[in-house]
Amino acid sequence: MIQTSNLFFSVIVPSYNRLDEIQALVASLKVQTFLKSRFETIVVDDGSTDGTVDWVQANQELLEMNLRCIQQDHQGPGAARNLGMSKAQGQYFVFIDSDCTAPPDWLERIHAVLEADSSIQGFGGRDDARLDFPPLLKAINYSMTSFLTTGGLRGGRKKRLAKFYPRSFNMGIHRDLYKKIGGFGSLRHGQDIEFSHRMIQSNAKIEHIPDSVVYHRRRTSLIRFFRQVFNWGVARINLFKLDSGMLEPLHAAPAIAFWSVMILSSIALVWVPFRPVWFVLFLIAMTVLLLSAIHAAIKWRDGRTGLLTPVVMILQVSGYALGFSTAFIWRMILGRGEWTGFVKRYY
Repeated sequence: MIQTSNLFFSVIVPSYNRLDEIQALVASLKVQTFLKSRFETIVVDDGSTDGTVDWVQANQELLEMNLRCIQQDHQGPGAARNLGMSKAQGQYFVFIDSDCTAPPDWLERIHAVLEADSSIQGFGGRDDARLDFPPLLKAINYSMTSFLTTGGLRGGRKKRLAKFYPRSFNMGIHRDLYKKIGGFGSLRHGQDIEFSHRMIQSNAKIEHIPDSVVYHRRRTSLIRFFRQVFNWGVARINLFKLDSGMLEPLHAAPAIAFWSVMILSSIALVWVPFRPVWFVLFLIAMTVLLLSAIHAAIKWRDGRTGLLTPVVMILQVSGYALGFSTAFIWRMILGRGEWTGFVKRYY
């Protein structure tokens, strides 16, 4: 059993030219209700040129918290998290992304769960938006947690249709389990899912903590969001090639739905008798999108969020489907090697 009475957390944050985000995140960690003497914050700078290292070093004492910065050449977030773990002092390594902020009770809620069950060796929480976020970010959050899109795959629902994988924006692992399974792999996208998969495969107890939430303020636009979900689709095939257990039937559902719409619409264009059926299906789809827009507007008290929600939902499903399908053809049919999708201007 793990001793939890004096747990010490190492909060690890990879960063690359995200000084403004690091400042906001550190400010949220400074006001944690969890004892400051019980956690450290390690910013792992991935070769930034925006003054991140200088700011952290200058504020280590001023902020009156256990804060430090370590550096590496530009090797990516997975390598940065691995470096952070190699330098961390805590029993648990807790990961949060630089574009997130934590509510004051974030670590306290995690600690309460670990203290209640000392057999937990890994965990993950969810991400959410705040009322003061821009309408687009609230629409993206709504789409990502909707049953019609990714549902609870990111930790937003207590009942899930597919296995829950802790994600790097809000997850943790005990030092002993890290020593057993190793660090993050080299995948460009989906490396946190692969890491979580090894956590689960180790037969260690991995817990979903729904009350552990971080606020995810993405640097994004509709175009960047499309690129991002496209890459998620690509990543799912790359993950399957590493281990077939990382691809479940639900992961193919967006691609099946997307191509079904394309095929049925093509049939309706050339075969007149099928058009009434297609029109009924179209009305059903439009009704679902309209109801989602209304619900999002009510939930976030913002009409602009409601207007953006159907657009975001369509982009999410179609982007993921196209990435998934392209990677499927590239790797499964043509037998080519790993493909990363969009690389430049990804975020």
